[in-house]
Formats: sequence, structure tokens, C-alpha cells
Amino acid sequence: MEIAIKVIQFLLSLSILIAIHELGHFLAARYFNIRVEKFYLFFNPWFSLFKKKFGDTEYGIGWLPLGGYVKISGMIDESMDKEQMQQEPKPWEFRTKPAWQRLIVMLGGVTFNVILAVLIYILMLFFIGEQYLPARNAQYGIVADSLAKEIGMQTGDKILSINDQEVEDFMDIPREFIMGNAHTVTVERNGQLVTLSVPDDFFGKIISQRGANFMSLRFPFIAEGFLDGSAAKEAGVQEGDHIAGINDLETWSFDEFRQQIGNFAGEEIYLQVIRNGQQLSLPMRVPDEGLIGVYLRPIDQLFDFEKREYSILTAIPAGTVKAWQTTVRYVQELRLLFRPEVKASESLGGFITIGSIFAPTWDWVHFWTITAFLSIILAIMNILPIPALDGGHVMFLFYEIIVGRKPSDKFMEYAQTVGMVLLLSLIIFAQYNDIMRLFR
Repeated sequence: MEIAIKVIQFLLSLSILIAIHELGHFLAARYFNIRVEKFYLFFNPWFSLFKKKFGDTEYGIGWLPLGGYVKISGMIDESMDKEQMQQEPKPWEFRTKPAWQRLIVMLGGVTFNVILAVLIYILMLFFIGEQYLPARNAQYGIVADSLAKEIGMQTGDKILSINDQEVEDFMDIPREFIMGNAHTVTVERNGQLVTLSVPDDFFGKIISQRGANFMSLRFPFIAEGFLDGSAAKEAGVQEGDHIAGINDLETWSFDEFRQQIGNFAGEEIYLQVIRNGQQLSLPMRVPDEGLIGVYLRPIDQLFDFEKREYSILTAIPAGTVKAWQTTVRYVQELRLLFRPEVKASESLGGFITIGSIFAPTWDWVHFWTITAFLSIILAIMNILPIPALDGGHVMFLFYEIIVGRKPSDKFMEYAQTVGMVLLLSLIIFAQYNDIMRLFR
């Protein structure tokens, strides 16, 4: 069921992003009286799931969810309609329009994707505000894994500042390390301030391990509910109990418990729980899969989150700034692919990778947050100067504006073919990476 929910969210988000992107091209073309022959959500090789013609345009839904397209008259695109290009140019065709108009048409898709992200952020800030966990309110500190321990961090440390700058949002901490921005980190340990230096080679280590084995938010494992047939419930665990140990091994936090319980799969243990200030030892057999069937108490009930409220007047600039900051951060992350420590080929992911970032339960806030982020990614990817992408057409249009003449139709056909082969190869390779990760 969880997989089905993720798939439905992914397809819905993808449909919105594609439809908005193609609508940008469509409206720009129609504004300049350029005929649009087809407007399709998803690709339709051999057949369409739905199609209907209104005026000069055929609207349809394809069966292959790799993208969508608008077929603009008089343009060399993925349709590779060479016969049309060999005929006498018509006044309603793309190729007869001035370069600046064609440039606006090609930028219409990415522009609409950016506008969509901005609108989503504005509406989310206006209706629900912005909730975050201040680093100072992470009262239980962090769970330090092997990488964090290398630079001197310890489980229970409260991170207060990075590079002598106070950390406002706890979720910014991992990103500062992953981006290589952290040079010093100040933590509170046993009531004292300790400043740790981050070595120059730490960035390479954290990147090579994809951020794993670093650190996570520390919080107690408090039972909120139970799955059917829960081994913990059968052993006597009650809602509100703090599960704090296995035999003589202390596992105060959820992360510590999760790391250890699998080592006792199929064994008889004593589960240490704290109930109303008293510690109890409950005999229990750990199921073979190493899961005890307990729901966690929600994070927002364990910490004092803060919330920023916005009126519509303050949400508009704040949403615009949020979209800009998200774009800048993503571009910065793309630059990491060119660092020698990063294996770019292994970082590439396909539909499974994208689908996995959606929540396993239906959560509209999470859905729209991810959709806004993907809309920005789609805009950035499409504006890259690669033939067959919008950015490739934009690149050739800039060449035409600067030089004063168009590239030949034959050159554009070759460029489009090379670009399509390159993109198809990347898509296939990305799906291959996803499949190999599943096997691993």
C-alpha cells in the first residue's frame, strides 16, 4: 500500500509539472500567433490513451510517462518532422518569427515551472506558515555516528553554532557539512562549550558515504501505538513507555535502539522500559525480522518547534525568496558533482529515486513541498545548454541573435538527434542505477 501511495503521488506531481511546463510553451506560442499542432501529457509512441482536437491543436494523454510535449509548427523538435521543414514557410510557423519571439517561446516552459514553485511556496506560507526546529530546542542533542566521532562529536552533543554562527534551524546542520561549508562546530557537552575543528578532508569522506554514518537528531523512543501482533505489546509495553535498553545495553534514543535491535533477531531478551519514572525489564522474543511493532511518538510532540506566520502580503516576498534560495542551493549541490570526491555517475537516479522522496502516507503538505522542489529542478535541468532540451534551443537562438544568422536546418536535425540519444542514454542509465541500488 505504501508503494502504491508513493507511485500515485509521483504520477500526480509529474503530471502537474509537465502540464505546467508545456502550458508555458503553448501560451507563449499562441501569444505570438504560432500554431501549436499537439499538446500532450506524457509521450504517445504508436497510440494515445486519450486525444481530442480543438481548433488547430490536438490535446492528448500518452502512455509513456517520460515527459510531455507541444508540437509547434515550423520547429525542429523531438517529432523530427522533416517534411514540414522542407515546405515553404508559413506565417503561423515558429521559424518565420523574429528570434526574440522564438526565444520567449522556448523560455516559456522553465518560466512557468519557476512561477509554479513560487506560487506553491507563497500559498503554503500563507495557509500553514513555516514550522522548524531551532537548534537550541534540540534538547537531547545528536546521535553521533562514525563520521561525526572522527571529528570529536559525541552522542548527546547539542550543536549550537557552525563557523561561530548560531544555527537557527537544526535541519540546516547536515547540509552545511555536506556542502563543505563547516570548518568549526561548537557544541554543548555536559554543560560546557566545546569547539571542534573540521579537517579539510572531511568533506570528501562525508560525500563518499552520501551523508551516511554522520549524525541524526537524538530523541527518546516513546511508544505511541502498536502494529497488529506487536511483539512489544505482547511483552507488556504500554503507550507512553520509554523503550531505553536491550538487556544490559542502554539504547536511550530511537536511533540507538534501531541500530542494535537487529543484532538480537530471533532471540529472547529483556526489554528495558521506563514507565512513570520507574525502570522495568520485560521479557520478549525479538521477531526474526528484527522489528518489535511499535509506532513512534510524533517528533512535533517531543520538541518545541517554532512557527512563522505570514499574511498574504508577507507571504508573497517570503515565498519568492524561498524559491530563489531553493534554486541557489540546488545549483550549489549540482556543482558538487564536479568535485573529485564525488562519483557523479553513481549519484544519478531515476524514477525510483524520485518516487522514494514522497511520503508513504498521503500528506498534502509534503506533496506540495516536493512538487515545488521538483518544479525548480525541472526548470534548471531544462535550461541546461543541451540539444533536445529547452536550453539547447535557447543556446542556438542566442547564437543567431549574436551572429545574425540561424544554424542550418540540417545542423539542427543532427543536434536534436544527438541530444535525444544523450538524454535517452541518461534516462536508461539512471533507471539502471535505481535497479542496482535495489539489489544492493
